[in-house]
Amino acid sequence: MLKQKLNWKRPLFFLLLPIFFVMVFLGFPLPVAPPPATKARQEESVPVKARKKRTSLLRRGDE
Repeated sequence: MLKQKLNWKRPLFFLLLPIFFVMVFLGFPLPVAPPPATKARQEESVPVKARKKRTSLLRRGDE
């Protein structure tokens, strides 16, 4: 039977090697797009109170 002690360092190195090459050419940290802008909340408006209609007597100047 083949019993070999498995070493985790060598496979990890070869898995991370392409990432290291990309980081060398693009820089660190990797350039990523900014998150999308959040939409502004809808403005909450205060309901306008209805005015009472003034019933005034006709004056001479209002004709």
